[in-house]
Amino acid sequence: MPRSRRCAGFTLVEILVVIVILGIAAGVAIVSTAPDERDLSAREARRFAGALEYAAQRAQFRNELLGVSAAGHAIRYWRRDIANDRWQPVDDDDLLRARALPEPVDAMAIAYAGRAPASDAVIPLRASGRNEPFAFALTTPAWRTLIAVDPLNRVSIAGPSALAP
Repeated sequence: MPRSRRCAGFTLVEILVVIVILGIAAGVAIVSTAPDERDLSAREARRFAGALEYAAQRAQFRNELLGVSAAGHAIRYWRRDIANDRWQPVDDDDLLRARALPEPVDAMAIAYAGRAPASDAVIPLRASGRNEPFAFALTTPAWRTLIAVDPLNRVSIAGPSALAP
């Protein structure tokens, strides 16, 4: 009588080993591709710098007085309403709508015309294109990135640099 041949295929143990190996590989891939605070700070700084350049150009092109403010996890763009002499939020432009920054990034104005502005200050972007130099800082618990704008509306990014422990 011939011996019965084993069915072709994989055993349950072999399948479980492969699943465990794939799980470990997926975990390593997720951890290595997740943005850390430094990458997050740099990405948000580039996004903010681009929006500042756009806002300055828009102010000149449309002959309007725009402004920008940053406090905590929010960056807001404003338009000066001449009729009642107040700042109104820009809501007709997707790029300049109020933006919530991802955790743990905070933003604040750190300089305007060589002085420290108030925490709720709106930094103006004039239609003439002649603006006072100003700077904002994006910070996380471990990193700080500076975004500076010169009188010719050129935006520069410095950092991210590590904060002292």
